[in-house]
Amino acid sequence: MPDSALHALLHDIVDYAGLFPPAQLAMDAAVESYASYLAGPDAWMLGAFVVPSTRLEELERAAAPHFAPDAPGPRWRVSALLGAEVEGDVERVAAFVARHAAGGRVAVEQLEAKAVSADDVARVARAARASGGARSLYVELPVGPADPRPLVDAVARVGARAKVRTGGVTTDAFPPATALARFIAACVDAGVPFKATAGLHHPLRARYPLTYAPNAERGTMYGFLNVFLAAALLGERAVAEEDAVRLLEEGDPAAFALTDDAIAWRGHALSRDALVRARARVATSFGSCSFREPVDDLRSLGML
Repeated sequence: MPDSALHALLHDIVDYAGLFPPAQLAMDAAVESYASYLAGPDAWMLGAFVVPSTRLEELERAAAPHFAPDAPGPRWRVSALLGAEVEGDVERVAAFVARHAAGGRVAVEQLEAKAVSADDVARVARAARASGGARSLYVELPVGPADPRPLVDAVARVGARAKVRTGGVTTDAFPPATALARFIAACVDAGVPFKATAGLHHPLRARYPLTYAPNAERGTMYGFLNVFLAAALLGERAVAEEDAVRLLEEGDPAAFALTDDAIAWRGHALSRDALVRARARVATSFGSCSFREPVDDLRSLGML
């Protein structure tokens, strides 16, 4: 598995967002879940712990045993979300980083923020630079009928990365496949890596419950394999944008073929090296309030 194409595609791919809907766990529960995943056999798929910057002190209290200098296991990786008060949130991040500099058991590796204009992108980037450290900034951009290229280009100018919302807890939160493919293509053309968030609990596109409530509304959700393979193929210039739309809408497991050396969709194959490049340069990770669903669904499909 460590040298397989699937490992290249999925290594460190799930940023754990258990604090957010639909799971929306309490801090203590989210912390203990992340700790158990980090110590478990599927930790190779686990990325950062996603937390609002306003809750960093709460995270410290809940995770104190894990942040102790003599705590066992790997250090914690954190992605801190910045809110509307970007400057104040950046100060919170900087203070958190300073408090834990000596122990080295936790590191803020990512900052995430929203922007709806080029001016927003520039403001967020200025604030993020003030936090210090070599951490990645992801700027969530709107995905809709408007051309995403001007905002993606603005992200490129400040040396940041993009973020796209691929779903939510209501059917109208899922962007059309044409809009999502256009966003990914814009990121590829601009040389801007992106991460995805929301609605990617499952490997393949299908209809699923949108929340964990009894009798929850069902909706068609994107699969993370669909999204990341589409991004990789676009990154390799191996398919046209309309083919990426077809892949994003693909729901047939038989359309995908996995070997140790490659992953293919309807004859379009990606080598392990191409998948490594795609994860580094195009699509980096996705946020999910569940870690077990992505892993368990891969096993149910016989992919793990």
